[in-house]
Order: sequence, then C-alpha cells, then structure tokens
Amino acid sequence: RPRPRYNEALAFITGGLNDVSLSRAKISWGVEVPWDPSHVFYVWFDALLNYYTALSFAREGEDLTEKFWPAFHIIGKDILKFHTVFWPAILMAADIELPREIFIHGFLLMKDASGVEHKMSKSLGNVLDPFEVMDRFGTDALRYYCFREVSFGQDGAVSVITFGERYETELANELGNLAGRTTNMLSRYAGGTVPTVDPDPNLAADFDGLVPEVCELLDKAEITQALDRIWQRVRRLNRYVEEKAPWQLAKDPSKADELQTTLRSLAEGLRVVGVLLTPYIPESAGKLLAALGAPDISIAQAEYGAHPGGQAVSTLAPLFPKPE
Repeated sequence: RPRPRYNEALAFITGGLNDVSLSRAKISWGVEVPWDPSHVFYVWFDALLNYYTALSFAREGEDLTEKFWPAFHIIGKDILKFHTVFWPAILMAADIELPREIFIHGFLLMKDASGVEHKMSKSLGNVLDPFEVMDRFGTDALRYYCFREVSFGQDGAVSVITFGERYETELANELGNLAGRTTNMLSRYAGGTVPTVDPDPNLAADFDGLVPEVCELLDKAEITQALDRIWQRVRRLNRYVEEKAPWQLAKDPSKADELQTTLRSLAEGLRVVGVLLTPYIPESAGKLLAALGAPDISIAQAEYGAHPGGQAVSTLAPLFPKPE
C-alpha cells in the first residue's frame, strides 16, 4: 500500500529480474563473508535479515518471532525495491512467511517563498526544524500536524505558516477551547461531577460506528483518514455546544434536566475523542482524560456511552496555549 506503490513494485518484477550478488569487494566496512575475507555482505542483504532474525535474540530468554512475525513494514518510497522485491525473494528462498503488509510512505516537502515544493534537505537549509517546533509548541502539536496536513503515504507540502494555522484553528480553538469550556461548565453547572443521566440520543447517533471505522482505517495504515473521522466529531461537539447553549439552559430552572443531559453528552463525547486521539496526541489526550476523571484508554472505552458518568472532573489548563 498505497496502490501506486504496489504498481511500482509489480513493474520491477514484471520487467524481469536478474541475479544480485550478496557480497561486495573492496569495502572496508560490513559483515565479513566467512569463506572469503576479501568480501563483505551486501548491506541490503544483512540489514533486511534483521527484521526476522533479531526477534529470536532481541530479548534475552524470549523468542518474539511468533508475537511479531509476520510484520507490518512501514518504509520510505526511496527504498521500495529492496523491501518489495529483494526482501520477499530472500524470505521465499528461506521458506519463511512473508510480511503481513508493506506500507510505503512519501516525503514531506517544503514550500519556498514562490510556493514551489522541494524535498527537505539540510544542504538546502529548508528544513522545518522539529526540535524548534517541539520546544515552542510541544511534541503533540508536531505529531498532529504531520498526520493531519499530509495524507499518510503521499508526498505533501508542509510549512511554518500551515503549521501555525493548524495549531491555532484546530488544536487551540476546536479541541482546546472545547475541552476548557466543557470542564468549566461541568464545574460550574454540575458541581464538578459528570451527570449520570443518559446521554442525548441525537448526539450519540453521530458517534455510531466511529470506533470500528477508525480501527479499520488504522489497520490499513490510513492514519490521516482515521484522524479526519475523529476530528469530525470534535467539530460536531463544538456545534452541539452552540446548539444547546448550556449557559442559557442554566438560567432557566425548568431546563435543569436538559442541562444535565447536555453536560453529560458533552463530557462523554469529549472522553471518546480523547481515547481515540491518544495515538496522535498522547500527552494532551492523557491530560484531557485525567481532567474528565476517565483515564482508561482501552479501545473498548472508545464507544460512546461506555462510561457511566458520575466521576469527578478537575480544572484543565489550556491544552494548546496560543503562543505569545
């Protein structure tokens, strides 16, 4: 996967295969060939073998082969031939089961001042410095941006400008503000406890099928698409806040039951997206779920309505503070 990379690998094979020497002469580094000290093994032979052989000795006293093989490989497109032609041939010759799947990802490209895209290169000085981003915005923000901005597996452009836009619009405003508003309203209108009433069935319907859909996409390494499905619910929860306007319900004693249902529904929806966002923004999702008093991140808990409510809620500092 993705399909264009499959076609590329198939073209190598259908174009005709030739023998490849498994050793190299006149190279000073490498694994020496036992029967000919003047040769070392070709690096793409001994390196590939480690995917399988390391499993039997990586952890002392334990063979991990059964647990981790066949593997799911994730590789860069520039080494596609070695992993999709050489490696399967080696395994087939040794009568070893082939990898479960090989996913080939693309390159992150930088846009220059004219909008032209270039592969990031230290020599060109056009690198989006990950350490600078992490120091200023945190690792979660960088993880989120990389998965959100470019469809995983494809080439795609990144830039400082689009990072800032994603950070402020989606992380700070859509998720951060939603988390802050929800926990504050639970504190103000529900005594700091998630109500134990049934969630709003209309909102619950918007979460139907979310967990199996996300799991299926992740199993296929469609990471960006899975994130998009989760983020659709983040935006749905923001609309729900505006539709229900809990601050208005709180002014009308006759709306007390509706207010409790609204707060319960918001808390449950936020808890669900917190669980599902854990692979993308683990630190921030952990803070959110801790504030909601529901730290369990098991996938079974990602179903809307899986938590009964009744837990204490704590105040939450801004998950994604806006830079000065």
